[in-house]
Amino acid sequence: MTEDANPIDSGAPETAVPAPSVDAPEVSAPAAGADVPPDHLAINPRSPFFDAEKLRRGIGIRFKGTVRRNVEEYCISEGWVRVQAGKTMDRKGNPLTLKLSGPVEAWYEDLGEDAPVAKL
Repeated sequence: MTEDANPIDSGAPETAVPAPSVDAPEVSAPAAGADVPPDHLAINPRSPFFDAEKLRRGIGIRFKGTVRRNVEEYCISEGWVRVQAGKTMDRKGNPLTLKLSGPVEAWYEDLGEDAPVAKL
C-alpha cells in the first residue's frame, strides 16, 4: 500500500457530513452551531450509524412527547425509533426490535436541563 492510498488521511475533513437526500427534510436546531446530537444514531457497534463518542456523552430521546430510555436507534428526519421487543432474540443472538413512527427529539444529557434539542 502506498502512502497516497492511506484511507485515514484521505484529505477530506474529519467532520464531513454526507449531503442530505432530496426526500429528507432538514433537522431544525435551536441556534446556528448549537451542540445537538446527529440526525441518525444507533447503539449497535455494527451499524454504520454507531458513534461511540456521541453515545458516551449520553443522548436523551423524547418520542411522541415521552422520554424513552429503551431506544436502540433513532432517526429524527424520518420520524422513527427502534426499541427492543421484550427479551426476544433473533437466531444470531441480537435483540428483535420494533420500528415505531412519530415525532422524535434528541439532546445531549451532559449539557444539563437547558440543552439544545434537535427536532423536526
